[in-house]
Amino acid sequence: MNPKPKFVLDIKPRPKTDVFRRREGRVNLSYFPKRRFYHLPLKLSAVALILSLYVGGSVFAPIGGGTFAAEDRASLEAELKRLETEIAAYEKTIGEYRSQGKSLQGEIGVLETKIKQMNAQIQAINLSLRKLSGNITQTTGKIGQVEGDIDLNQEALADLIREIDAHDQKGLMEILLENPKLSDFFGSVNDLLATQESLGIALSRLTQLRGDLITQRELLAMEKEDVEALKVYQVRQKQSADEVRGEKDQLLKVTKGKESEYQKLLTQTQKSASEIRVRLYQLLGGGQMTFGQAYELASVAERATGVRAAFILAVLDRESALGRNVGKCSYKTAMAPGPPLSSRDDVTPFLKITAELGLNPDTTLVSCPNADGAYGGAMGPAQFIPTTWMGYKDKVAAITGDSPASPWRNVDAFVAAGLYLKSAGAGSNELNAAAKYYCGGNWNRYVCTQVYGKAVVDRAAQFAQDIQVLKSG
Repeated sequence: MNPKPKFVLDIKPRPKTDVFRRREGRVNLSYFPKRRFYHLPLKLSAVALILSLYVGGSVFAPIGGGTFAAEDRASLEAELKRLETEIAAYEKTIGEYRSQGKSLQGEIGVLETKIKQMNAQIQAINLSLRKLSGNITQTTGKIGQVEGDIDLNQEALADLIREIDAHDQKGLMEILLENPKLSDFFGSVNDLLATQESLGIALSRLTQLRGDLITQRELLAMEKEDVEALKVYQVRQKQSADEVRGEKDQLLKVTKGKESEYQKLLTQTQKSASEIRVRLYQLLGGGQMTFGQAYELASVAERATGVRAAFILAVLDRESALGRNVGKCSYKTAMAPGPPLSSRDDVTPFLKITAELGLNPDTTLVSCPNADGAYGGAMGPAQFIPTTWMGYKDKVAAITGDSPASPWRNVDAFVAAGLYLKSAGAGSNELNAAAKYYCGGNWNRYVCTQVYGKAVVDRAAQFAQDIQVLKSG
């Protein structure tokens, strides 16, 4: 049955409706209602203009009157770049000393250069902390501004929607009776169409505004996490510098500055292959095994991917994770109903992974989220996020023969780490590859490259020496 024309329905009595309540406007043709369509587009245009001025600009632009001016940022970045160059020069000097062979003077030179390098790193960390503090102040202010704009525009749009709805209740006959001139009638119709179109645009921009707010909160969460990691690393660097000074003093005390005494000491303290094999190796996911077992697994991954075993070991070493909380939460705590600052769904693939492996999802532990509720849900020794693991599990199975591959099975985890690092460019730049492993798409941040990435590279150099002893023993 075809619906009746709207103007017929409009004059037909409805339940609880007085059809004569607007009789003055219908009968008296000289009556002009106070509320007309033509002023609506003007009002909505003003709201759309406010939205366009805000949304059209960069959401990351500094806030007027903020405490972190552009010149401050530029100055900090210039000083930070100078310190990074200085740190790299110290690293080169250490390498030159080591290439000259083991000697007392060379070892003292290494220790002295390490102290200078660590002091420069501490200065760089302090600069980065200042920069992050400014970013946090700016981002917090921007979040408040965005929230205020959302509230303001929501109220204005709500008024417009109510007004449009009120006018939309009028039928064709009522509009004709309200407009004594035919031109007024067509003007009202055109106004209504223009208003509805503008309202759609404004609502779309409001949605974008909400998306910008979510982005700002994600950035703030990352900045806070960076500050926490930098503070931890700063403390460790100070401790390391003090330890190196102690090593230097002890070395000079024992050898009394004589080369012959140093060579005797070197022979006595040389690590044996048997000692290295039984040393405990702490996995990133919270487990442990002997270093010999870990090296065998890393060798499998190296042969399959071409990524150095020492580098894979360093990435999976728990100490290189800066004490991050891993393997202690259920997926319901870490992921469900999903990280509040992300639209990524890790619950669905996690349930699929555990179902394929015959595991109980409620008792299978994953990494905990940080203080802001994001970044939880990583699985096993390689700490793969469920969505990422789904893209690697078949490649891992093809190498290890385990079908389905498991992120909680050590050999699968080592191979998966090698595959990921290979795709991250470990063959040409291990520091950046480590940063990508830890920070994902946001890897190009100081804490990712110069803190986490640097720690992994340094750890890999230590493991490379241990591996050399294992091979020679």
